[in-house]
Amino acid sequence: MIFPRRSGLLLHPSSLPSPYGIGELGPAAYRFIDFLNEAGQAYWQILPLTPTDTSNSPYQCLSAFAGNPMLISLDLLHREGYLSNEIISKAVDFNAGRVIFDKVKQQKNELLVHAYNTFKNRTSKEVRAEFKEFCKSNAFWLDDFVSFMALLEKNKFKPWYHWQKKERIHDKTILRSLKKDLKHVVEKHKFWQWIFFKQWIALRSYANTKGIKIIGDIPIFVSMNSADVWANTGLYYFDNNLNPLVVSGVPPDYFSETGQLWGHPLYRWDRMAEKGFRWWTDRFRMMSKKTDIVRIDHFRGLYSYWEVPASETTAVNGRWVPGPGSALFKAVNKKIGEIPIIAEDLGYFDEESRKGVDALQTEFNYPGMKIVQFAFSNGPNDPFLPHNHPRDCIAYTGTHDNDTIRGWYEKTSTEHERNHARKYMNTDGRDIAWDMIRLTWSSPAHTAITTVQDILNLGNEDRMNLPSTINAQNWSWRFEAPALTHEITAKLLELTELYGRKK
Repeated sequence: MIFPRRSGLLLHPSSLPSPYGIGELGPAAYRFIDFLNEAGQAYWQILPLTPTDTSNSPYQCLSAFAGNPMLISLDLLHREGYLSNEIISKAVDFNAGRVIFDKVKQQKNELLVHAYNTFKNRTSKEVRAEFKEFCKSNAFWLDDFVSFMALLEKNKFKPWYHWQKKERIHDKTILRSLKKDLKHVVEKHKFWQWIFFKQWIALRSYANTKGIKIIGDIPIFVSMNSADVWANTGLYYFDNNLNPLVVSGVPPDYFSETGQLWGHPLYRWDRMAEKGFRWWTDRFRMMSKKTDIVRIDHFRGLYSYWEVPASETTAVNGRWVPGPGSALFKAVNKKIGEIPIIAEDLGYFDEESRKGVDALQTEFNYPGMKIVQFAFSNGPNDPFLPHNHPRDCIAYTGTHDNDTIRGWYEKTSTEHERNHARKYMNTDGRDIAWDMIRLTWSSPAHTAITTVQDILNLGNEDRMNLPSTINAQNWSWRFEAPALTHEITAKLLELTELYGRKK
């Protein structure tokens, strides 16, 4: 893809306004697309849409293919007759500024069960046929996912590696028996996935009619407790008892003496290559149905990744291991055609790995990322300073893992960084968020992205995620409906037109 000079906003759907405790794929999502259009934006970047585990992180998912039922719009279910006036009127918004995940999950699950029961008892032949066609065309991932979810419920949501032995093993005979014993649980999850994809595909289509493309996100690793791992243990490094031999992480660096032990199971790339990288090509095919452009999180792990023995408690005693490199992308291009990809090429690099990742990106014309918040530590040659940006990159004020601009300026930056930023932008810092947005929009980079928190000039308490922490704040931020005012729309449109990014 040749990227034109454009801009956009980063916002996960869970952060949208909603009267039901969490952002959804309903009316507020359509209004957000209208806002993007009125402000001259070309992109809506989201986080992974997959169902999350107990951490509530979109990067720790129960499936690399499924959609998150917590994002299903209750209003749209009500319009279609799946929820009655009486039922939906009982739903509440627990906190307009935060997702209270435990309460939201309990309420939403109850309402989605009501919707499924309505579908089960009152569905027309035409709708039933549409549902069956969805199940048939998505069987390559859906059957394993719904079986996994049914077993997860049966086992009181204990991870699959703590189930009894006969259920830990992905066996077709057991799965056939399961479909009989837990028929309605299996069908319930199929129904939820059908509804999710109906709503999401309609929303994406609406965005496209407004000239707005969706930038999706693929984490390269998948969670240990996921349908993907449970159903495909042979594609990962496990011993005969299905215990992991090695897991993911990143090595010690300036920020961490012990590195980061992520704990994902690691792919047997040799076995994936033998199968023509089918699991990956299926994954990219699904992403191309959901989004227009794909950002690959931790892209450097496809060139080389940090392998840590599963017995370790830190990431210190690991090693770099070659990833699949160009062979993976050649297989993807051959099977499903070229997909527009953004390479998240941040993190630790020695000289050799930097050259290797750069060569991989160049071979397939995948632009990398420049984070402007990172730019003010090392002087005029810092690659994150906008005057050093190449055209072929995506310039971000910050991402979901960064502080907000105001939070960075007020709390998490150093005095040296603040001084450099003020000098570089010729500002006194009183409107630092919009100063940095202006700077990013002026970059030579073909694409500029900022967050909704930053156009709202919000502080540290409103950041989306603090990496390497698990708490109630992470992933929970939401904004309220009146926040995106006409003044903000006009201000963003003016900058977008001024720097030649209007679609």
